[in-house]
Amino acid sequence: MRETSVREVREKLSTLLDAVAAGDEVLILRNGKPAARLTAPVLQRVQFADRSELRAALPSTGSTAADLVRALRDEERY
Repeated sequence: MRETSVREVREKLSTLLDAVAAGDEVLILRNGKPAARLTAPVLQRVQFADRSELRAALPSTGSTAADLVRALRDEERY
């Protein structure tokens, strides 16, 4: 882990971001004490539950959402 001051972060932010993108961590110090840490984001996919049965069980409205919005606009109820 690399340690750097706030002043150095201001001067070399793009270089530090490149280091973080390469997998390094940067600890930012303010007055010699840890203030923040730069790390690469943890990317994970969110798996949503399958809702196809629920959608199939819902009654059909007979119109599209676009038609509903147009009707509400025509009635000035938005």
